[in-house]
Amino acid sequence: MSEILKIAREVLSIEAQGITQLKKRLGPSFEQTVEMILASPGKVITTGIGKSGIVARKITATLSSTGTTSIFLHPVEALHGDLGMVSPGDVVLALSHSGRSEELVNVVPQLRDHGAKVVAMTGGLDSPLAQAADLVIDCGVEREACPLGLAPTTSTTAALAMGDALAVVLIEKHRFKAEDFRRHHPGGSLGQRLALRVSEVMTKGKAVPAVRPATPISQAVKVMDEGDLGTVLITSRNKLMGIFTDGDVRRAVVAGQSLDSAPVSRFMTADPLTADPDTLAAEALHAMELKQITALPVVAAGGKVLGLVHLHDLLGRGAVSLNGMVPPTRD
Repeated sequence: MSEILKIAREVLSIEAQGITQLKKRLGPSFEQTVEMILASPGKVITTGIGKSGIVARKITATLSSTGTTSIFLHPVEALHGDLGMVSPGDVVLALSHSGRSEELVNVVPQLRDHGAKVVAMTGGLDSPLAQAADLVIDCGVEREACPLGLAPTTSTTAALAMGDALAVVLIEKHRFKAEDFRRHHPGGSLGQRLALRVSEVMTKGKAVPAVRPATPISQAVKVMDEGDLGTVLITSRNKLMGIFTDGDVRRAVVAGQSLDSAPVSRFMTADPLTADPDTLAAEALHAMELKQITALPVVAAGGKVLGLVHLHDLLGRGAVSLNGMVPPTRD
């Protein structure tokens, strides 16, 4: 292994460990923050200085795009007029790893005077920021990935991950759906993909990997590999009988079952989840997320197979180019 890769992998290991340790730090204050935001008549304001400010901006962007109204407030500009953006009932997420950033600490009393609640996202649990806040979410890390221990690395990654955790919980609590996400992203490539119908992005015709129920599993695996979708449909007279995936292959191997002559029908999932051709890609994506699957057979009334839509078709393997044009469907 080269020295370059060794260092890079060590950085990723340190940061991954920092995020993993956050799970132990989650507690009542996180739950109370969620409840406070849900009960708030106002918005979520994020604030921070330096690298923490950049992370705060990203958290605001994620919240805003997923159903929670949010803005970023620069702590210095706040003291020069931008406090007018703060309303009673707003919830402020104040980010600082040390909790001692003077600019941030100085603005907290002003935020509270304007009727906002302040949640400190910090690793400094005894810091001035933590002491001035209404709630504290522990985002502490054991060490930075920077060998000097100076550049914010693990700490900013941890704060970002905690912000994502907060955003995802709020998505669930708000019952925010993929279709809502699409409405918030009408100009983005992801929004364009999610606005399409399944029939516009699915694999169809001879490109759909399919075999008969009596096909030997070894042959089914070959067809799956050639299709490059990790899935093969089991059909009879073009009607869907089941689905067989690379996950089924792994489970069969682990169970010590023969992959030679046994019929694929023995290992397939019968009556799988399917999509209608007019289903929005956003809805198909939501169904895949709920079931933790990567592909959906697209069928007409009576079970006739029309195609197969894969997660890659929805999230960017080329179903829609960056300029929004839809290339020809594979057939």
